[in-house]
Amino acid sequence: MTERKPCRCLLADSLPDLARTVAEYIAALPEDILAPAQERAARLAVCLQCPWLRDGTCARCGCYAEARAAKKGQRCPDIPPRWR
Repeated sequence: MTERKPCRCLLADSLPDLARTVAEYIAALPEDILAPAQERAARLAVCLQCPWLRDGTCARCGCYAEARAAKKGQRCPDIPPRWR
């Protein structure tokens, strides 16, 4: 069996079952907590370029990038933050 190296990708590209669960979590967030779609997309574009991203998980803090990017008031856990 060949060991798979972690990719700098989001959950949908590496762990589709977990991606579905996180998508359901995001869909259930109240509107007052949910960041606008354009802001979420911009945040995730930054995450995709980050060396800390591993299979949709931030290796800096352990969060799922999509879940963190989906909430208002969140920021990147890197120092200094890559997005706010």
